[in-house]
This record gives sequence, structure tokens and C-alpha cells, in this order.
Amino acid sequence: MKKGITMKILFCSSEVVPFAKTGGLADVSGALPIALEKQGIEVNICMPKYGSIKEQDYHIKKLDDKVSYCKIGKKINVYFIANDNYFNRAGLYGDKIGDYVDNLDRFLFYSKETLNLLKKINFKPDVIHCNDWQSSLIPIYLKTSYHKDKFYSKIKTLLTVHNLAYQGLFGKDQYPKLGLDWSLFNIDGLEFYDKINILKGGIVFSDLINTVSEAYAKEIQTKEFGCGLEGILLKRKKSLSGIINGLDYELWDPATDNLVFKKYSPKKLEDKNINKLRLQGECGLPQNKNALLLGFVGRLAEQKGIDIISNNLDKMFQSNIQLVILGTGDQKYHEILDNLAKKYPDKFALSLKFDNTIAHKIYAGSDVFLMPSRYEPCGLGQMISFKYATVPLAFKTGGLADTIVDLEKNKTKGNGFLFDKYEAKAFMGKFNKAVSLHKDKNTWQKILKRIVKLDFSWQESAKKYKELYKKCLLSG
Repeated sequence: MKKGITMKILFCSSEVVPFAKTGGLADVSGALPIALEKQGIEVNICMPKYGSIKEQDYHIKKLDDKVSYCKIGKKINVYFIANDNYFNRAGLYGDKIGDYVDNLDRFLFYSKETLNLLKKINFKPDVIHCNDWQSSLIPIYLKTSYHKDKFYSKIKTLLTVHNLAYQGLFGKDQYPKLGLDWSLFNIDGLEFYDKINILKGGIVFSDLINTVSEAYAKEIQTKEFGCGLEGILLKRKKSLSGIINGLDYELWDPATDNLVFKKYSPKKLEDKNINKLRLQGECGLPQNKNALLLGFVGRLAEQKGIDIISNNLDKMFQSNIQLVILGTGDQKYHEILDNLAKKYPDKFALSLKFDNTIAHKIYAGSDVFLMPSRYEPCGLGQMISFKYATVPLAFKTGGLADTIVDLEKNKTKGNGFLFDKYEAKAFMGKFNKAVSLHKDKNTWQKILKRIVKLDFSWQESAKKYKELYKKCLLSG
């Protein structure tokens, strides 16, 4: 990239805040392009046009029958690939029965139309930044079907893997739909146990690959976390790196947060106690400022560590603690937690739903935020917790390992409680430490004053992505 020439990036994602969201991918896809624009990069975004996206809400205009667009940031165009048969549905990827059976057709159409769009708008990006399996066909086509076309020949690709567990697996009988030579359906290409694996193809054909934390980039090269793709990732380890996600402080800042009971800042941390008492009251718990109030917001699934929490609650409730859990997930955990909430009505408040307002109140009112995930590619909960002066208690994995420094191991820089063996004894050891440390009010306040100063803004991550794009341009 010559000095003075603006770098051009096309950001491809199946979900983008504020237009469509099922998880953290949407948050990243809405915030990172804006942060990149502030770094002097010309960015455009391309996503499917789902039925839930209303033109009037975002001043969306039509380019043609297949494409419409609007603007975010200063000059970022968000292009929507339209096809009512594929995208005008209630869910993004599936419904209550499961994944849509035609997901391959849907994201094949999205990928090809995204590449066709570039010629329509005469936008030739230096790098196409793809995200997860839904856009992984783009680097595959660039290196195969499109490589002889001069317009596309020098475009590089970066694939970000947000969660390796979601790979886009489809039956071998659907392979002809892709229009690719059968020679690519092998162990070094798109084949995976006699099925098509779209994410694997993206990993093979992208110029560079990254994940959403340095620790997760290392973990996915092991059998334990590799989800069957550790072999291909080890082969490409020189092209694989990790960049921690940022946090959108316009959405998550207790000093400006209209959803909390009372706003507070690092200079007025005492107002956090008002949030604690109000949260206890709203949840039907005794208003007790001395009780250690634990919060959990997330999916009620084994991956999020809900098993290690529920299995130890009888022991935990022997201490002067209270617990608030917000989320939905596996029916098994709904029933287990519901029974425990009835057993301990003065200690445990359970809300089996997702409610953004309650989530903000839990971050603001809790003393400790529980994140004992078995694996966590990045995690935003711990970053939100820091900003809200809430101390995280987490398992040492992925982005949690990259952002949390254990208080027992480093008393000057410690910012949370981190257990490094996924077992009850290790978890309870850190829980007991939290209970004990919370009683020492002076030490606890020093910790809170330290963690609210931590900065995980998108600007820091955007700088690292800019360097990764430069590296991409120099790749093979």
C-alpha cells in the first residue's frame, strides 16, 4: 500500500447491528467498520436483507432489484443483498425446528451476489474481510471461479472465525450447487467426513485467518478446542492470529447508561451501591448491601458454564451471597435453576428470558459477574463488567484468559478471579476468595477503582486490524 493511498475494505457479515442480530458477530460487525473508518480506511459493508430490516427505519434506498443500501458512520455504505425467497423469514439461520434446510443455497446466493456487487458499484477493495462460514464461500470463489477475471485478481481475503463450532456443514449431494470442481472436495479442501464444510474451505482459501482473541487462536489448534479442524489450522498456523474484540462504550458506560437505576462514574462509584440495592429490590431479594451479589447474563448452556454454577449452588448459598441469573437455553437447565430458585427465594432470582434493560441493571448492580465458560472465543461480559465496576469470575480460556488477570496471582494488576482447571474445586476456590475479599471493603474499593480504568475500546482493536490488512496485502 503506497503512502497517501486510502486502504479499501469490504466487510462481509451475515448479521450487523443495528440491522439484524443473533449474537456477538453482529456487535462486532456494527462497531468495527466504524472504528476502521476512524483509522482512515474506506469501508463498505455487505449483508443479506432479512425480512426484519425495514427500509423506513434506516432510510434504505434501492440500487436495483437485488441490492439496496444505506449509510452508517460518516461514509460507510451498508449494502443489502435481497432475495425474498431466501431472506424474508422470521429467523436469520433457522426457526424453532432447527437450521433452515436451504442455508447452503441462501449463503451461496449471498456470496456470489456480494462479488457481483463490487463491479456494479465499481468498488475494488484491497481486502475482503469475511466473517464465519456464512461468507466463507467468497475467498473460495476468488481463488477458483473468479481468479482469471482481472477485476478480482488482486483482491486479498481475511477470514475472522468468531466461533469455530459453527462450520456450515452440508450433505455431499449438494456439492454440485457450488459450481466448483470435484477436485476441491478432498481432505485438503472442502471435504469433512464426507460432507461439505464451508468454514474449512474458507480457512483453506483465505489469505489470512484470525480469531477474536490470541488465546483462542492457540486453543483452536488443539484437539480439545479444534472442533475437528485443528489439523487444517495447524497447517495454516503462520497465517493465523488473534485480535481481541472491542467494546462499544457508547452502549456500555454507566455514566451515560439510561437503562440503569442510577448513573455513576469512576468519580462517583458509591452510586453503584444504589444500583445494587435497587436490583435486589426489583428481583424480590432482601436489600442487603453486605451480601455478595453475583450476576449472570447469557445462554443457559454447558458451554457457558451453567453446569458448574448449578452443581455448586447449594454450597455457594451457605455463604452470605445472592445470585441473579438472566437468560434462556437448554430446558434441562431451565428446570434445574427453577427448582433452585424456589428452594432459595431469599438468595436466588431467576429470569428465564433475555431482556436488554435487565441485563444492564445486572451489570450495574452486581458485585461479581460469573463467566465460567468451558470455552469463550472472546467474551464481552468481562469487558462490560470492568466498565461497570463489577469483578468477573471466569474460567481461564480464550478471550477471558487474554483480558482477566487473577487477583491472587497479581495483586497490583489483578482485575478478576480466574480458575484454570474446569472442576468444582477450582471454581469454588475462586468463589470463596471473592466472598472473603468482598468483606475487606477498602481492598475491594481499590480493585473497583482499578478495573473501571481499563480500556477495551474498538479503536485499539481497529489499529491491529489495520496492520493485519497490510500483512494480508503482502501475503503470497
